[in-house]
Amino acid sequence: MTDDLIDRLTRDLRPVGPGVVARRLILALAIGGAVALAGMALVLGFRPDLATATASRMFWMKLAYTLGFAGLGLWCVARLGRPGLSAAGRLPWLLAPLVGVAPMVAMQLIRTPSAAWRPLVMGDSAMVCPWRILAVALPVFAALIWALRTLAPTRPRLAGAMAGLTAGGLGAAVYALHCPETGAPFLAIWYTLGILAPCALGALAGPRLLRW
Repeated sequence: MTDDLIDRLTRDLRPVGPGVVARRLILALAIGGAVALAGMALVLGFRPDLATATASRMFWMKLAYTLGFAGLGLWCVARLGRPGLSAAGRLPWLLAPLVGVAPMVAMQLIRTPSAAWRPLVMGDSAMVCPWRILAVALPVFAALIWALRTLAPTRPRLAGAMAGLTAGGLGAAVYALHCPETGAPFLAIWYTLGILAPCALGALAGPRLLRW
């Protein structure tokens, strides 16, 4: 009797393929990213010198750093959205953006007298930067959680954390269109904290939000 019931419940099940996962995650990113960009533009606004800033190396470094986290997080989410799969082999790559930006941080600090390090590290917005990134990232995080709920993650805490990391990276990239800070140490400290905030939120909320 029990075996017959199980057979009937599972007869029409189909494995969640990578194409299905990719389509749903891309849709979630598009929706969440659009809402995040619109919200940032309405509440904070684009930096007034945006056209000029695009000619600077630091502007593109910010985007590369933040989108690096977003891309790596999404790479892990795409794996974790399929039941029974592990992302353990991908997790060490999450350090790549930090490793990439470290030489620029060291170079700026070496070239600057220690008495003048504070502006590089704190800028003018250190106390609000992580919170603003978290706020901008929330629509992306919500959209990714929605996408994961339509899939079958079997590691909800890690899946939630990686969704948060992806959202944090994309949210930070959107926030960079507003933020005029130019210090690499500022980027490595405060942007990273802002990116990790939704990651921590996802780790805490994942077991509840992604529960079957």
